[in-house]
Amino acid sequence: MKKYIFAAMASAVLYSCGAVSTQNQPVLANTQWQLSDQVKGNQPTLVFENTRVSGNGGCNNYFGDLQADPATGSFSVKGIGATKKMCENIAGETTYFNMLPKANRYRISGSTLELYQNDLLLLKFSKIK
Repeated sequence: MKKYIFAAMASAVLYSCGAVSTQNQPVLANTQWQLSDQVKGNQPTLVFENTRVSGNGGCNNYFGDLQADPATGSFSVKGIGATKKMCENIAGETTYFNMLPKANRYRISGSTLELYQNDLLLLKFSKIK
């Protein structure tokens, strides 16, 4: 019986280590980030200003509405609008614009911002400012 209790406790500890903790996150307002992954063309950027996001998707400038709660790590970007320049890597930018509103949680660790859809890492950024 002790073996089963120990196994259950060990499983719970291992599960909690694997889960992404997003509670008590720093405030996003007045920070600037750059996509960590190398992409063809310009690196997408993400700028937070109170309840607004903006930046460059690699070609076009964009903006949208932000809801983020540092206490829970919840995150939501809606109403993304962008300029309409045609660029060489428009497919990469389109993918970025499609992923950003799917994020529902964020996590900041040092100079890294990670955006998640539940437990799935969608986008990873490095802090600019």
